[in-house]
Amino acid sequence: MAGFGLEEIGIPGGGYLKESLTHCTDPLKAIEEFQVENGILLPSLRPMLHLLDLHGVKRLDFHNSIMEELRDKLITQITELGKREGRDRDRKLKELLTKSFPVIKIKALRPVVMCILKHMSHVEDKYLKILVRDRDLYEACDTEVKRQIWKDSQALFGDEVSPLLTGYITSKEDTLFNVENLNNLFFSPSPKARRQGEMVQKLVHMIGKNVKLYDMVLQFLRTLFLRTRFIHYCSLRAELLMALHDKEVHDIIAVDPCHKFTWCLDACIREGKVDAKRSRELQGFLDSIRRGQEQVLGDLSMILCDPYAINFLANSVIRLLQHLMNNETMPRENSVLVLMLRMLALGLHSWDMIESQVFREPKLDPQIVTKFLPALVSLMVDDDVRRLNARLPPDERESAITIIEHSGPPPDAYQAYLQESSVACILAMYYTLYTATRKDKTALMRVLGTLATCHQDRAFQDTFLHSLVAALIPMAEDFSTEDFCTVVFDEFFFTNISRENVMRHVMKLVWYIHPKLPPARLDTLQKALQPGPHQGEASQVLYEKFQARIRAFQDAQNQPTPVGEMDSPLTAVPMPAPIQ
Repeated sequence: MAGFGLEEIGIPGGGYLKESLTHCTDPLKAIEEFQVENGILLPSLRPMLHLLDLHGVKRLDFHNSIMEELRDKLITQITELGKREGRDRDRKLKELLTKSFPVIKIKALRPVVMCILKHMSHVEDKYLKILVRDRDLYEACDTEVKRQIWKDSQALFGDEVSPLLTGYITSKEDTLFNVENLNNLFFSPSPKARRQGEMVQKLVHMIGKNVKLYDMVLQFLRTLFLRTRFIHYCSLRAELLMALHDKEVHDIIAVDPCHKFTWCLDACIREGKVDAKRSRELQGFLDSIRRGQEQVLGDLSMILCDPYAINFLANSVIRLLQHLMNNETMPRENSVLVLMLRMLALGLHSWDMIESQVFREPKLDPQIVTKFLPALVSLMVDDDVRRLNARLPPDERESAITIIEHSGPPPDAYQAYLQESSVACILAMYYTLYTATRKDKTALMRVLGTLATCHQDRAFQDTFLHSLVAALIPMAEDFSTEDFCTVVFDEFFFTNISRENVMRHVMKLVWYIHPKLPPARLDTLQKALQPGPHQGEASQVLYEKFQARIRAFQDAQNQPTPVGEMDSPLTAVPMPAPIQ
């Protein structure tokens, strides 16, 4: 055992032994005296040591085992002391640290010092500086100790947090691009299940109750969102806050001005609806932001930019429009609908707001409510008319001319606002998903192609393409017709097929529906989906698997069908009569 640090606490160490051996006349006698003076001071034990010698047990092994036993008992007592409250606890821990810290570099004794540090509510800077300078000591520190180091070292904290943030983004992208997953889709997990994820919980543990560390993480998330435009950082902003809410970390949630709003929104997402009470709470919070507090809008917009929030709000609007249509009520007369549009607008402008540092709620274009939504509702009415018409007996169905009117191009107002308004674009995307999940081929063919011109290419974001592909796969039979393939591939996907993410989503779609595709269409798709040299390894690997899957299917189709027993010509020969 290295002796450094022992002399500082009054125990003769390596330096003392070296000095003794240098100046003694009989080294063996000096060593024996050192062993007697520094061994276990228990007279009854000394005769037993010779018995251990006879059994080949080294004195070092014996002393180490005793030391480990005593160390573990001491750690248990320190842990019990750490659970107490009051000044007496802090005083005793401080005294213990003063006595023991000099031996922190002795690995066998280090756990004792680390246990003391772990239970101290405040560690003096002189100790923290030593821990930071020595990498081995820093790595051995518990998170409770590291928090006290991190609060004054943003760079060191950033190094620790960075792998967690990267891991969080990677896990989201793995879900979005997983070809073989058709059950656990991106939007399937509940809010509570999502914030129980490994990366979120590790972040919560790292932050503890430290407001300064929480603020640092939020700043990291804002910066990374600004730099990358990855909306998953917005998800983490909301999930982290609600994970701290679940653990009742009042030191933090009490000072986060977004807590009550996020809590209310989380409840709405969990329940799948915005009732009148929740609506009043959400609107009251938005309306209560006063001059001087505008920067809160930046964080609020990130929470509303979370794809799970966007998904909930957009789906809620579509359901509400269906309800209003059935009750023949105008969209502008519904306050809950207007609030959801307002929140959508705030979330969709999040990046622009943070980038410009102009924290002002974007004004919702009144014509979204007065022109775009009526156009959208007219499409829903057409869908219902067609569905109702299809259920009638053939002699009672509407004429072909009327049916054509219910399946022609979308209204001009619908198409125009897709290119100009992010809110209109999102609603059009979710209406398209709505038609796909209902397997309404005619309705889907009317509107899918229009998404190619969506405002800021929003229809080519991964979260939407993931959901769209999942909804299209059950419509595999419809891909056997060229008119459906033309709309899905030529009018929508192929308009942006050069983007790697679009290519990967299309490969997932074709992965499942290729047996139903016309041969010429499948051949075209295979050529179009071949990744170029500039594209990532993930696309190259996926394409190879994709090609192998198609070849395996085609080989199986080309195998000659074995002649079954029922196909044998002998089956026509009558059975001989049984012998009497």
